[in-house]
Amino acid sequence: MRAIQILTLFFLCNLAAAVASDGQESEEAKFVATPYTEQKVVFDFYFDDPEKINSGLYWIRALLGPLIEDPYNYAPEFLDIKVVIHGTEIVTVAKKNYAKYKSAVERMRYYAALGVEFKICGLAAQDFGYVRKDFQEFVEIVPSAITELAHWQLQGYAVIAPKVMTKKLSVEDIR
Repeated sequence: MRAIQILTLFFLCNLAAAVASDGQESEEAKFVATPYTEQKVVFDFYFDDPEKINSGLYWIRALLGPLIEDPYNYAPEFLDIKVVIHGTEIVTVAKKNYAKYKSAVERMRYYAALGVEFKICGLAAQDFGYVRKDFQEFVEIVPSAITELAHWQLQGYAVIAPKVMTKKLSVEDIR
């Protein structure tokens, strides 16, 4: 009986404290540091506009950034990231288009230096009339994007296909 009285008193004290705080503390979002492990990811880039590669590259940053910073501090060599390119964005890695897509190419080159592998679909390259010498030195040509994606998925890689939409409103407008 005494235990029930103590538990009841404990409950009532906690309830009173929650009411006294007006519920403010319990309504705040909580940050959770998910215990991420080393990542094996293959990105599926298939965009309807070459300019969308810039947004697609932010998906890579969104994966890499948190993992190489606190609290995880993974070295890039412990992350296995591949990007399969097979949409209109293929033109961004053609040497002849460097001036037009310089910013995207240099970001890809930076990620490649961190170990990210960029793979070009051989079928798409053929459709665009490109041959190996037409591409930047940091890309690899693979037989088929679809076959490549299936291969890496069968090896246990997570497949991420960025959905890049045209932004119609600014953050300030919709906040």
